[in-house]
Amino acid sequence: MNKRFLWILIFFECAIAQSVSSPSQKIKLDFQLDSFGVPTYSVSYAAQTIISSSQLGIKLKTSEALVSGFWVEQSQTRNFDEVWHPVLGEQTNIRNRYNELKIALLQKSSGRKINLVFRVFDEGVAFRYEFPKQPNLNYFVVADELTQFKLTSNCKAFWLPGDFDSQEYPYTETKISEINTDLVDKNNGIALKTIDGKKTIQSPLMMKSPDGMYLNIFEAAVVNYPVMHLDVDTETYTLTSHLVPNAIGDKAYLQAPCETPWRTVMMSKDACDIVGSKMIFNLNEPSKIDDTSWIKPMKYVGVWWEMHVGKSTWDYAGSQNAQNALDANLVPTGKHGATTENVKRYIDFASKHGFDGVLVEGWNTGWEDWFGNWKEDVFDFTTPYPDFDLKAVNDYARQKNVKMIMHHETSGSVGNYERHLDRAFNLMKQYGYGAVKSGYVGRIIPRGETHDGQAMVRHYNFVARRAADYKIMVNSHESSRPTGYSRTYPNYIAAEAARGNEFNAWSSGNPPMHETILPFTRLLGGPMDYTPGIFEIKMSHYDASKKEQVHTTLAKQLALYVTMYSPLQMAADLPENYEKHLDAFQFIKDVAVDWQDSRYLEAEPGDYLTVVRKDKKTEKWFLGAITDENARDTEIKLDFLSPAKKYKAILYTDGPTADWKANPMSYQIKTIEVTSKSKIKLHLANGGGAAVSFEPLN
Repeated sequence: MNKRFLWILIFFECAIAQSVSSPSQKIKLDFQLDSFGVPTYSVSYAAQTIISSSQLGIKLKTSEALVSGFWVEQSQTRNFDEVWHPVLGEQTNIRNRYNELKIALLQKSSGRKINLVFRVFDEGVAFRYEFPKQPNLNYFVVADELTQFKLTSNCKAFWLPGDFDSQEYPYTETKISEINTDLVDKNNGIALKTIDGKKTIQSPLMMKSPDGMYLNIFEAAVVNYPVMHLDVDTETYTLTSHLVPNAIGDKAYLQAPCETPWRTVMMSKDACDIVGSKMIFNLNEPSKIDDTSWIKPMKYVGVWWEMHVGKSTWDYAGSQNAQNALDANLVPTGKHGATTENVKRYIDFASKHGFDGVLVEGWNTGWEDWFGNWKEDVFDFTTPYPDFDLKAVNDYARQKNVKMIMHHETSGSVGNYERHLDRAFNLMKQYGYGAVKSGYVGRIIPRGETHDGQAMVRHYNFVARRAADYKIMVNSHESSRPTGYSRTYPNYIAAEAARGNEFNAWSSGNPPMHETILPFTRLLGGPMDYTPGIFEIKMSHYDASKKEQVHTTLAKQLALYVTMYSPLQMAADLPENYEKHLDAFQFIKDVAVDWQDSRYLEAEPGDYLTVVRKDKKTEKWFLGAITDENARDTEIKLDFLSPAKKYKAILYTDGPTADWKANPMSYQIKTIEVTSKSKIKLHLANGGGAAVSFEPLN
């Protein structure tokens, strides 16, 4: 056998497809090298092709791309099955079960090696690139990732425009062929241009095929890598990874041995399988915190919404007097919200109604001179305004058995925040603050970096890791969207990273379908601090000239505590607004925030969602049902209840004339007795919802 014949034989053997299936055998992934040694994959569901042959590869900055000329050195498979227990979560036990195929590739021309690892779960597939330690690929720069997702049909998609600095957009619902990122976003008044001449959108991308297959493209375990956006070919329905660049156009700096994040494709004929999936968390590493006893779920109130509705301000002196807050000439405006007395009022309210914590925004100096100026050292995170007494507030909260939540707005100046981080955390420990809400409003400093770039991803994760050293929980706002890292660092208790409830106070708001999409997208990667619970729906209550309002009914605001999972939930409205509706407020007081079981009963992205959850500590269940702009009637079987028990069910529903726009504050409350054999009928008004609590009677 001559050498030429031997090489042809090896290459022919490498071109033979290898496959791996899900434990249920319903999902199958096929791997193949094409005739040029280009790695490709395809995915089928019940023998139906979902992702057709799609290219894989990495483009390096200064050397030959890891794209073609490969052969397979070896391949191996394994099966994995475990049950793990999240510190906080939607359920006590999470099963992590998959079949894995690992392909070790050698690029003949360069001698470089790369591994492709494929995992197939019952709800989808995941894959990533691994770079083993090797002499000719040590420290390297990723110029591009060439991962493709070739869809086989023109799916309906729920998408956000490719913006490397924000996810705070309402979702657009179109077919893949109709995606157009040149359109003006009417809710923000911003012209959204194509990126590098391409139509770029964000992941996660939720879709539905014409034949009823639900699909979701996302990523998991983004730790030392930029966020993945997606370039869209609207004619071939091909999506290609678009990594977020840094200031000089590089995508990622890596050193072998290392790996990329997981690329994920979830699929099912039942939308409940997508929204209830824990695949993203399963692809992250187990907790690196040995003692997690200090990580606790929290229900909180705070000095926050009153600034959004214009009742008070974050700043002490007003922007007309932009001086250091310790300046003797600083004159208070009289509208500052974070005063000692006002915060005590919130502490009293929290104590009276059994809430765990109080958030205070606007307590520290710098707010007069931050927005629009983008100075690097606006905030120091340790100096309070003259009218906020840290010690007095802390002592008062301790007397009332209430925890304080610190606020750190960075104004995008991450270098300044990291320089102050240990001093800020030391101050928190000194005064008993066990949780921090961090913020990243505005463009990132240094200029050229973005919220979704590798440097910022590393920063968010670093803050969570450093906070763990101080036993501090983190709730980040305006950060990149989570990808399951809260499994590894469960003190990363929540994040915003999407268009939250605050937009309803001062913009055209969130459309009624918004909350029916987020559980299929943003929440797949981790809990969201959405800040529900607004009872005073119309902003004209505060100023007759205002037209803004929350685009839900009051009953839907209650339901969001169940449908929008988070172990950190805020009763976001003002205490006085809750005092006027104590009967409805009772649900917010009662509802749990940490669960032993969760079941998605009905789901259709963009239309409706019904979820039921069981409190981790008791036998109580809570149900939340929401709809979009269309009214909906549904009948719910209560077979999730224990068969040997009777329950008191308290139903908080839309009133007969409720409507998110015309009559949003109409609600009714009814108490009935039910068992596991019972059914309840719910009417959800336009933009409405329903919340139900179930308490055992025996």
